Amino acid sequence: MILRPFLILAALGAPAAASAATRECAQSPGKVIEVCVTVEGGRALYTVSREGKPVLAPSALGLSFAGEPDARYTAIAAARRGASDTTWEQPWGEQRVIRDNHSELAVSLSGDTPLNTSFDVIFRLFDDGIGFRYTYGAIPAGKAVSVTADRTEFHTIGAHQAWWYEALGQERDEYLYTKTDARRITLAETPLTLKGDNGLYLSFHEAALVDFPSMLLAGNGAGTLTARLMPWPDGTLAHKTGPFTTPWRTMLIGTSAGALTDSRITLNLNEPSKIADISWFKPGKYVGVWWEMHLDKTTWGSGRRHGATTANVKAYMDFAAKYGFDGVLVEGWNQGWDGDWIANGDKFSFTKSYPDFDLQAVTAYGKAKGVKLIGHNETGGAVVNYEAQLDAAMKLYQSVGVSEVKTGYVRHSGDIIAADGTRQWFAGQYMVRHNLHVAEVAAAHHIAIDAHEPVKDTGLRRTWPNMISREGARGQEFNAWGRPTNPPEHVVILPFTRMLGGPMDFTPGIFDIARSGTELTHRVQSTLATQLAEYVVLYSPVQMAADLPENYEARPDAFQFIRDVPTDWETSRTLAGEIGDYIVVARQPRSGQDWFMGALTNETARKLDQSLSFLTPGRRYEAQIYRDGPGADYRTNPGALVVERRTVTSKDSLALDMAPGGGAAVRFKLLP
Repeated sequence: MILRPFLILAALGAPAAASAATRECAQSPGKVIEVCVTVEGGRALYTVSREGKPVLAPSALGLSFAGEPDARYTAIAAARRGASDTTWEQPWGEQRVIRDNHSELAVSLSGDTPLNTSFDVIFRLFDDGIGFRYTYGAIPAGKAVSVTADRTEFHTIGAHQAWWYEALGQERDEYLYTKTDARRITLAETPLTLKGDNGLYLSFHEAALVDFPSMLLAGNGAGTLTARLMPWPDGTLAHKTGPFTTPWRTMLIGTSAGALTDSRITLNLNEPSKIADISWFKPGKYVGVWWEMHLDKTTWGSGRRHGATTANVKAYMDFAAKYGFDGVLVEGWNQGWDGDWIANGDKFSFTKSYPDFDLQAVTAYGKAKGVKLIGHNETGGAVVNYEAQLDAAMKLYQSVGVSEVKTGYVRHSGDIIAADGTRQWFAGQYMVRHNLHVAEVAAAHHIAIDAHEPVKDTGLRRTWPNMISREGARGQEFNAWGRPTNPPEHVVILPFTRMLGGPMDFTPGIFDIARSGTELTHRVQSTLATQLAEYVVLYSPVQMAADLPENYEARPDAFQFIRDVPTDWETSRTLAGEIGDYIVVARQPRSGQDWFMGALTNETARKLDQSLSFLTPGRRYEAQIYRDGPGADYRTNPGALVVERRTVTSKDSLALDMAPGGGAAVRFKLLP
């Protein structure tokens, strides 16, 4: 990770005198966003405006602690201002060079309780939103405190539509989104995205979630959202020792849905990398022993239908080598899958293979073909068992050349058993600590983590770039189960909601969509062109070609796009989109001059005339277009696909004629 100073606009100024300060304000570098902090009636409050128009009405700040009443805030003791304009480089990502251009306002607040006698709230203002966090620097070093409430509010103004699902459900974050009036929000997970009648798009989330519980947002039925933290079993929210700093609370503000997806605020609010050299991780594409299990062709558990056999994995490695994939995921390789593995997660071994799987032989076979084995550690939520074996497991994987591990925590949220026997939420402080611990141990052994059933992403991939991808939403696997499967609108909601947090291992690329006439709600609800476009729209540095090898070989026309599309990008742009309706994304590969574009629509057929102005002016490209064919429809004819080529320049536009549940995928290959 390289930090390159671009221009320092200002340094933090001298503190303002307490007697002169009843209100402190600051503006973003382009004077687009303004934040003001006041103390009124015992409350510390802030407001947000954009171009002079209010976005948030006075909203509360601060935390409450066990052993004392809620503090009444009495004064702004000091204020400091500064600004910074730097650029830094991601080792991998959706954009190589990222600009961090922000103003800063740090306000010291005084309160009337011992633990709230003095604390700071630090705002960073960007032209596309804000982040703020609390620093309780006056709490003596080593003093243990318990947080009992996060009083942070976001008091929205005007009418908004919201895309959300009920938080604290037993299936963690694996729910379909609903669109409602924002006043109907009860308790929502973040990122929480709103569209206002005033034309503004807002998204609330957090950044740098470390040693603190995940933030949820509770609605009051009148437009105010209040932070709620995933608690410990005794109701305490967080256990800290002084002094301490909270994660950043974030708010993206844009005039289009695409402005949200192209924001880099979450990454900019995280610390630079703690891994000195991450060159051992390379983005790429993989296949694996996975979809066949979800289709019940083979099993995770041992027996005659066991999927993770030496012979089967070697066959996948042959396929990967033949078609240019660099990895093979194998699930069910290790002992512990037999019987009710969710209830008996403490029986998993992460170093002992089933007798029909030879870890050393498989990895050696793959190495000779240039294909790595991607490991899998399903824990069944038995965290204590996993942590006890973690270092030994990572040492083993490093010794045989496994450089990526997919983790899993398939257990109901609120039922994860800690070392003391208490039952924990999946993203409370206990699990936030655990997930980071896994990443740290893995990094010491040069192993990257793709976490499923994870704590949500908050940009920590900047600080720990071996945290490469996560699940954290309803992915492709739901399209095999039929509970029901994901409707077409799901993939045009995700970019504007879940994926504002970070990369998602959605596992696209299903070609056998109809599955011999399987009922619509029990199979993938998309066209084949959609499955291709998802590789561009749904970003991850590791992308799976999730279907069975024989289904790819049956459609070499469509398979070519998966073979061609990269997973590491120089730059990314959302060209068009509306939440839940459609999206068009263009990305340029690192170390390349081509471009790739993906377009998706919901259940409604849609025609778009897409400008190609993002292409390099004065250059010619061959547009290799994979689009819905005549009669394509996710309900009745999902496999209809046309592949065509034409020469285009930046002055052209491309007609995107998408079928219901359809899409388009395009490679723009630079011509000599």
